[in-house]
Amino acid sequence: MNKKIGFIGFGKMAQAISKGILKSESILPENIMASAKTEETLQKMNRDYTILSSRDNREVAAFSDLLILAVKPDLHPAIIREIKDEVKENTIIVTIAAGISLNDLKSLFERNIKAVRTMPNTPSFIGEGMTVLCPNEWVSDEDLKSVQALFECVGETEVLEEKLMDAVPAISGSSPAYVYMMIEAMADGGVRLGIPRDKAYRLASQAVLGAAKMVLESSTHPGELKDNVCTPGGATIEAVASLEKNHFRGTVLDAMDSCFQKTKALGN
Repeated sequence: MNKKIGFIGFGKMAQAISKGILKSESILPENIMASAKTEETLQKMNRDYTILSSRDNREVAAFSDLLILAVKPDLHPAIIREIKDEVKENTIIVTIAAGISLNDLKSLFERNIKAVRTMPNTPSFIGEGMTVLCPNEWVSDEDLKSVQALFECVGETEVLEEKLMDAVPAISGSSPAYVYMMIEAMADGGVRLGIPRDKAYRLASQAVLGAAKMVLESSTHPGELKDNVCTPGGATIEAVASLEKNHFRGTVLDAMDSCFQKTKALGN
């Protein structure tokens, strides 16, 4: 990719994306620049990532053809006020923050800009992320492909219309936390049944990984895959019946709705 990439903020997600880009060798380290507040983070950039670093957000903005705002939602107004006059006309602005709309970005920059709203998730750290993207009307197909290529360095991408973006944290952005809780609970159950803790975590984690890959690679409905495990009068259907009795699906749906409502509130 023949673009200079900038990160304002270099927290965990920015680090994951940078790591993926460098591993893919699609962009040279000297074409990536990031800003950070602390000397410790600046040293980490230079030591572990060998990319350019700066304490000046405006320097990063002026450098970038594709600028990722890797800061919390409440920091966007102050950061954009600081950098807006340094951003080049054709620079693509990417936000990874929940609740920041494309209209918010246009209003904060006080002009028409190329902007892409995204929602990545933490499995991006190991190259198994899911990032949803939504471009505004000034982003060309080629621009969008460039942004997708960036996030495909850390996993898969999907494009959705903006009215659906507030729902994305509930289903892919925050949902790894739900899965970790389920794995932890499954491992606790294994320990209760006498399985050593380390082996219980491995068994539970591999089962979740395998089940997810079955859904993605078999093109079979999850309900049918569940039915295939449940033999008549067997142990699995007893477990499924217990989950249904204790509102397993309803609890997940309620959790997702709570996440959705909070995401919407972040944008107000």
